[in-house]
Amino acid sequence: MTSILKPLNKLFTPVRKISPGIYHYIAPQDDIRNYRMHLRIEHDGHGVLIVNASTVLHLNQTAAEYAYYFVHNISAAEVGQTMSQRYHVSAEQARQDYQETTDRILTLIEMPDLDPVTFLDFERRSPYSGRISAPYRLDCAITYQLPAGISKDLAPEECVKRELTTDEWFGIIDKSWQVGIPHLIFTGGEPTLRSDLPDLISRAETNGQVSGLLTDGLRFADNQYLNSLLVTGLDHILMLGQPDNEAFWPSLANTTAADIFMAVHLTLTSDNCPGIPDLLKILSERGVKAVSLSTADESLSEDLNRLADLAASLHLSLVWDLPVPYSRLNPVSLEVRSSRQGEGAGRAWLYIEPDGDVLPAQGSQNRLGNILTDPWEKIWKSG
Repeated sequence: MTSILKPLNKLFTPVRKISPGIYHYIAPQDDIRNYRMHLRIEHDGHGVLIVNASTVLHLNQTAAEYAYYFVHNISAAEVGQTMSQRYHVSAEQARQDYQETTDRILTLIEMPDLDPVTFLDFERRSPYSGRISAPYRLDCAITYQLPAGISKDLAPEECVKRELTTDEWFGIIDKSWQVGIPHLIFTGGEPTLRSDLPDLISRAETNGQVSGLLTDGLRFADNQYLNSLLVTGLDHILMLGQPDNEAFWPSLANTTAADIFMAVHLTLTSDNCPGIPDLLKILSERGVKAVSLSTADESLSEDLNRLADLAASLHLSLVWDLPVPYSRLNPVSLEVRSSRQGEGAGRAWLYIEPDGDVLPAQGSQNRLGNILTDPWEKIWKSG
């Protein structure tokens, strides 16, 4: 996570700030980079630019204004003229500075693994620091239902009074967009057990939000069902790795063949840890591009690091900050202690239970309020 702190330190403070709000840009269909950007302008004029729902740039007031013009596809020449009128700077200098800033952002899009300090001359800010008006992501547990044959103890159904209706979830999705949250994760329980899942994803897509799905993925053995989610605008999938389940492998094959980013989640235990290296190699051979690793056993922390290195050597990207599937590990009774997870809870993301209660993260006992009945400002200040 990085911060553009002084791209134009020679400029004076603008007479007026860009209007607060969230602004969205999707690359044209013929752009092979296929990227999305969300810019949130805060009330103090600073901004947060989120690239592909993953890279977060904190912008000072002037850089936020440049990003605003960038997501609105304004030409460098026009920006130069506009900035010249707003600041004591020549149009040519403003045009050059704008071009430099946009070139850096495009470099992050094309080469996301670059260190922005070393290669892009951005200053680094500690993750999840700085003032923000809303989280970057909302984890929506739309149900605590689990598939037949799965122990009900693996999802805290007793913690919720009821499940929200489709219209109530529509209201939550719209409210999240209005307060500036660009990224939603639909989770559970098993979210594919709700028949309205495609409708919820479609609502987020209509708003312009990035949407992800955390699932056991077993319904993806049915290509027709998988396609029903893809056409709604689903952006990425985190699929629970179940190598001993015969249904897992055809579901994995269909998902890796689809035009969507997919990661496989693996929870390390003392029983399965010896077999994880071979499993990672098989996943890589079968076209998986990313994995998520976690453990609730502190004695396996070194194994976790070793497997992370192995995954990197297999060119598997690592995803650390998504919630752990309830159907694999119940954080209510067993805390996930990986130091790489949970750091942004209550700031970078919030978690909504099936009845609308808001928690800092999955499994937390700290109730911040209910998103249907409490004002957003109250919930956010409670985090």
